[in-house]
Amino acid sequence: MTEKPKNLTGVRIQPPALTFFHLMAAYLLGWFVPLPIPVPDWQAMFGLGIVVFGLALAFWAFTLFSRAGTTLDPHGGTSALVSSGPYRFTRNPIYVGYACLLVGFPLVINEYWGLILSPVLILLMNRLVIQYEEAYLAQRLGQPYLDYKARVRRWL
Repeated sequence: MTEKPKNLTGVRIQPPALTFFHLMAAYLLGWFVPLPIPVPDWQAMFGLGIVVFGLALAFWAFTLFSRAGTTLDPHGGTSALVSSGPYRFTRNPIYVGYACLLVGFPLVINEYWGLILSPVLILLMNRLVIQYEEAYLAQRLGQPYLDYKARVRRWL
């Protein structure tokens, strides 16, 4: 029997699961509570652009984590501070990518619920994930992380 990995950071929920929950909520709300807002012709393409941007940003961040030899698991222990690429502009480019997915996918199917739910995702990501990650990183990496945190914004 395999032992369950220890949650070193205290993160309450996996960020992809939180994002998926919000995507499903946006879809279901669009189905059961459609918003009577006119949809411009260009909206679906704009939404697709946001999705592509979000996926590219998250993939770039994943690649940098892999190159640094540190984990992507928010419950696991980190071994390096990544501060290059998109991490020069945001401490959480993967989560920015997730927010782009939440906004973009519903726009592709002509819904606005993703826009409405995105502040909820950001708030919950801050409360259930990021605050625990940041406390862990400050304890684990010390002053280099605190300097990075003072220099780079949490979101954008």
